Amino acid sequence: MAKECFVCKKSVVSGNNVTHSNKHNKRVWKPNLQKVKIVLDGTPQRVNVCTRCLRSGKVERA
Repeated sequence: MAKECFVCKKSVVSGNNVTHSNKHNKRVWKPNLQKVKIVLDGTPQRVNVCTRCLRSGKVERA
């Protein structure tokens, strides 16, 4: 199962490294996910949340 942010559904993105001589190599960009305890429907639950959502206050930590 691929990891993604519980709030914004941010996940792995793929693309290319491109050198000065225009050689292309596959690479991936991974989101900065943290496993945190949040309050969901009044109960604490452990989920993966990206740091952008944590910083902007989109989740309430338990």
